[in-house]
Amino acid sequence: MSFFPINAKVECSDGPCGESTTIVVNPVSRDVTYVVVKNTTEDPHVERLVPVAKVAETTHDLIRLDCASADLAAMDPFVETRYMEFSDTEYMATTAYYGFEMPYAMPTDYSGRLVEEECVPEGQYAVHRGTHVHASDGHIGQIGEFVISPESGHLSHFIMEAGHFWDKKEITVPMLAIDRVEDDTVYLKLDKHAVSELPAVKVKRHYRGKS
Repeated sequence: MSFFPINAKVECSDGPCGESTTIVVNPVSRDVTYVVVKNTTEDPHVERLVPVAKVAETTHDLIRLDCASADLAAMDPFVETRYMEFSDTEYMATTAYYGFEMPYAMPTDYSGRLVEEECVPEGQYAVHRGTHVHASDGHIGQIGEFVISPESGHLSHFIMEAGHFWDKKEITVPMLAIDRVEDDTVYLKLDKHAVSELPAVKVKRHYRGKS
C-alpha cells in the first residue's frame, strides 16, 4: 500500500517550494485528484491545487513535483477571498460573533466582510491532516493518513488516530465507511463500537515513485 504524506516538504524540479497541506479526494472513484501545496516561493505564500499527475515521487516527509516553481505559481489557488455583503439585520445578528459588541461600533457604510473559501472541485472533498472523525454516535478521532491499494491504485482506507497523546492508537478505517464530509469533519456510517471492532489491516508504507 502507498501513501500521500500531508504536512510534508515539497520540492519542484528547480528546488524547495513549500509544504503539502491537504489532499483532494474523489469519493466515487476513491482517487486522490489533487495535492494542495503551500507555495513558499510566492510572497505572500499561496496554497495551490497540484494535479496528482504532477507528483513524481513521495517519501515519508517529502513530495517531489514534476514541474518548476514557476509552473506551480501558475496553478489554481486552493483558497479564494471574496467580499460577502449582508443586510443590517444579518449584521446585527453576527456582530457579537465577530467580536463587535456594544458599545463598540462599525462605520455606518459597513455592509460586508471578507471571507475565504476552499476551491474544491465539484463532487470532491478536501481532507487535512487532523480532520476530525465522527462515528454515528460522536467524535472518535482524527485523520492521520490515507492508504492507497497497490492493486487498484484507489484509496482503500484511512488511518485514524484515536485516544490521547499519551495513549494514542491507530485504527485503519475503510473508505466505504465514510458517510459524508462536511465542515472539515468526516462522518462515518459506523458507531464507536463498530469502529473498535474493525479488523486490523497490516500496512507497510510505500511511497509514490518507490519500488
